[in-house]
Amino acid sequence: MDFSIFSSFLPEGLLSHFDIVDFKELGDLQTKKDCFYIYLDEKNILPKDYDLDEFESKGFYERALIQDFPIRGKAVYLGIRRRRWRNKTNKSIEVKSDYSFIAEGSKLTVELSYFLKGTGRDPRRYDK
Repeated sequence: MDFSIFSSFLPEGLLSHFDIVDFKELGDLQTKKDCFYIYLDEKNILPKDYDLDEFESKGFYERALIQDFPIRGKAVYLGIRRRRWRNKTNKSIEVKSDYSFIAEGSKLTVELSYFLKGTGRDPRRYDK
C-alpha cells in the first residue's frame, strides 16, 4: 500500500523521522465510532551528536498511542515506536531522539493541543 498521501495529513516533519508501517480503520467500542490508526516506526538513523561507532540500534521501545487531528470526522491515532539505541561498550547507556511534535505531558500532537487550548476545551478530556 502506498502511504505517501498521509504526508498531507500528518504533523509536519513526522515522515522525515518515521516510516508508516501500517494503517487500519477500526471501530472504537467506547465511542462506537470509526477511528484511523496509523502505525509508525522510527527510521534507523542515530540521533544527532552521537557516533555510529559507539552506538547500535537494539529494537524499539513500546509503542505510544498519540491522538492527532480528526480526518473526515474520524479520530486519528498515531501508534509510534521509537528506536532504542544502546552504547556498544557500556550496555547501560541508551539514547533516543527527542521529537517536538508530541505535546509535553500529554498524548496529543502539539498542533491538536494548541487547537484545543484555543477553543477553551480541556485537552485532557478530549480522548474520553
